[in-house]
Amino acid sequence: MKEAVREREFREFAEQRQTQLRRGAYLLCGDWHQAQDLTQTTLMKLYAAWGRVSRDGNVDAYARTILTRTFIDQQRRGGWREEPVGEVPDGLAPDSAGTPELRMVMQAALLELPPRYRAVLVLRFWEDWTVEQTAHALRVSTGTVKSQSARGLARLRRIVEAMAGAGGGR
Repeated sequence: MKEAVREREFREFAEQRQTQLRRGAYLLCGDWHQAQDLTQTTLMKLYAAWGRVSRDGNVDAYARTILTRTFIDQQRRGGWREEPVGEVPDGLAPDSAGTPELRMVMQAALLELPPRYRAVLVLRFWEDWTVEQTAHALRVSTGTVKSQSARGLARLRRIVEAMAGAGGGR
């Protein structure tokens, strides 16, 4: 009986959060197929730890941590090859994030960043995590998160400016 309850709780969580996890994965890897693979891997790892995680609370944070660490590990191993995409699929960002054109430019610019900078920026500014939460998820110091946030934002700004210059100016 206990196993059936555990299974049901996990299934409910996975059904409710799968879209959100996949969107975060897409921001990290820039490919919907890879994002789906990353999401499925995350859910498999989460299921394996579900008994402990569901008791400890904050399952969402644990799932995003698994997602981010899995992405970084796969980048380190060279398991995925990324290519910038020409367009951002519908529904990636909320409407309040600006115009569709701005979202497309920001997504393309984000994909130009190294995986570590991208992971820090996605966790800090898309997922709205604290410096401490981000440091824990990435297994780095808070100082590293702060410096990579600053460097990543500076590089992102330069990339966006270069894209705007190449596209005919502002």
